[in-house]
Amino acid sequence: MMAYVPEAHLVAVADAPPTIEAALKMASDKAAIYYPFMDLLLPDPYAVMTNKVLHAFYIGPSGAVGGVPTEAVAWATNDVFIQMWVGTEDKLPRRIRAMFANDPLKLRHDMQLSNWQIDPSHAADTFASAKAQTAPRIPFAKPVAVPPPPGSKPAPKAAKPTNAAPSPKTP
Repeated sequence: MMAYVPEAHLVAVADAPPTIEAALKMASDKAAIYYPFMDLLLPDPYAVMTNKVLHAFYIGPSGAVGGVPTEAVAWATNDVFIQMWVGTEDKLPRRIRAMFANDPLKLRHDMQLSNWQIDPSHAADTFASAKAQTAPRIPFAKPVAVPPPPGSKPAPKAAKPTNAAPSPKTP
């Protein structure tokens, strides 16, 4: 498996474990790689997404997502609030929105799913990257702080506020 950084033209490569679940765990543990909705790639995404549910709601018909009529549901745990739009006829997820309780920015992660193809076959080179093959290799590891380039100056420190009262003026 590989992680390619196009902006830096660097690639990290590691032997992939035998399952997607193990590869996702390795990417998280070794290189701090995580993307919202990775749970959908696990063998039983329903079990992962509904673990520790505190509240669940059926919202009802919601119109169309990507041209497909959907039904909306929502659920919450202590960690995340999720809304999902499911195809009325095919019962496949069409849109998922999540807000994580511990996210200081309170970002809304939103993913739309379309063109479902269940169990397709792909040629081995489908997941190859010509650019990544020419990139210098770096270790498959957690990012570390990069030292500043030689000759650069550190940012100036802000002056510390003083709490001392001004000295009295003498006549």
